[in-house]
Amino acid sequence: MRHFMYQFLLITVVVLPSIQGLLGIGRLQSVAVSGRLICDGRPAAGVKVKMYEKEFFLDRKMAEVYTDANGMFIISGRKREISTIDPKVNVYHKCNYMGLCYKKFGITIPDEYITWGSSPDRTYDIGTLNLANKYTGTTTDCLN
Repeated sequence: MRHFMYQFLLITVVVLPSIQGLLGIGRLQSVAVSGRLICDGRPAAGVKVKMYEKEFFLDRKMAEVYTDANGMFIISGRKREISTIDPKVNVYHKCNYMGLCYKKFGITIPDEYITWGSSPDRTYDIGTLNLANKYTGTTTDCLN
């Protein structure tokens, strides 16, 4: 009986979300985020920004962009999900950091910026962020 419960849990948590996307189950939802990244007052060009759908075990990448010469970016993604998507944006940078890997922090996107359909109705503007600042939840990431 215990073995059956583990199998059921595995199917429910890991396999079901993947199958629902393949079968077209759920509603298509989209989201967009924009902002400007600087490092000590100068544009942070070439900084990697990724959008993810937060999942129970592994987050699923929705999109990836790099900041332009002015440190500006706009990123959008979409995903089919039964429940409301839970998107976040991760920023990977080396502002004032000489390590082998990258500094990483995430920003959760508020639900009111999620649109039902393939194109976002509005964009969540994170404003201008100075990467030299310390952000809650900052980690080091070597596998981005």
